[in-house]
Amino acid sequence: MKFIVSSTLLLSHLQTISRVINSKNSMAILDNFLFRLEGTRLSMTASDQETTMTTAIDVMEAHGEGVFAVNAKILLEPLKELPDQPLTFEIDDNNLEIFLHFQNGRYNFIGVNGDEYPTKMPMDPSAVNLSLDAQQLLNGIGCTLFATAEDELRPVMNGIYLDIFEDSISFVASDTHKLVRFKNQAVAPGVRASFILPKKPANLLKSILPKENGNVELSFDSKNACFKLSDFVLNCRLIEGHYPNYNSVIPTNNTNRLIIDRALFVNVLRRVSVFADAALGLAKLQLKNGELLVSTENKDYSISAEEKVVCNYTGDDLTIGFKASFLIEILNNIPSTEVVVELSDPTRAGIIVPLENKENEDLLMLLMPMMLSDF
Repeated sequence: MKFIVSSTLLLSHLQTISRVINSKNSMAILDNFLFRLEGTRLSMTASDQETTMTTAIDVMEAHGEGVFAVNAKILLEPLKELPDQPLTFEIDDNNLEIFLHFQNGRYNFIGVNGDEYPTKMPMDPSAVNLSLDAQQLLNGIGCTLFATAEDELRPVMNGIYLDIFEDSISFVASDTHKLVRFKNQAVAPGVRASFILPKKPANLLKSILPKENGNVELSFDSKNACFKLSDFVLNCRLIEGHYPNYNSVIPTNNTNRLIIDRALFVNVLRRVSVFADAALGLAKLQLKNGELLVSTENKDYSISAEEKVVCNYTGDDLTIGFKASFLIEILNNIPSTEVVVELSDPTRAGIIVPLENKENEDLLMLLMPMMLSDF
């Protein structure tokens, strides 16, 4: 086999799919990229068995066809240092010895038999097929990914739950302390279905979707999902299990309502939380008409802090505690100048939402309170 390819084009595609490869793999073949040359089309694949990403580019002066694998590190590291130029690959079909010629030199290494590379799981004929706008998919993943859990005992909490209705899609994530529900009503799938997207493919999609225009073709069955983008195809194994009824934990009739500038609130929390107990990270919010007092203390070191903020608050006088780092994380993931914090009493979860949602979007974040008895 022989072909010529642009070094910059090859590197950009390989760097993207290389994020799939684990630092330690159960199979040595998974340390490699899989290459398949068919005519003038070169496809490249990276996999960790659970997640597989494939891309393809056009090459020049292609001779022969076949499959071979190359160690990812051996190929990527030198490519990063080469300026943009044509690269000529020559592969001996008998022993898979590879010569890579470039302007001022060449590299020589041995490939691996591509037939040993694991194949992706076939999709069930009854799979659900959807077409989603790339930016809408990105918004759903981007708003919820941070709230996924790291729970070995409850793996269903370790991914993003896509709850699909005929007239909308809800993206949901929770680590039991915080919960995010992002509902998109601009999408009308016309089917009722659901699946749990693992964290790794969600992160991969979050990294490549910003450059994507148009729609993403999504197919999924009970075990696998496939996302087809313009230049990449992502296949992944889904998290199996029953996701909890997330709507049941969202409190209603929250009569106490705080409207506050999001950036101001974050800055106050960051300053005050420096003085909090390192183990608890507790921030106390004292609310009364038109005023918010944020305070923390660390009794072990006899330090404390408080800041008063003028705000728009309506409701009963209320004192409630939250883990400051969780509250800051939630506020940083709300794309709004002002936020609304809805509260009922100190023992029930607080609801944080944008003052104004974007058209056809409904973003809701929930944070469980902390006990104030020892504050």
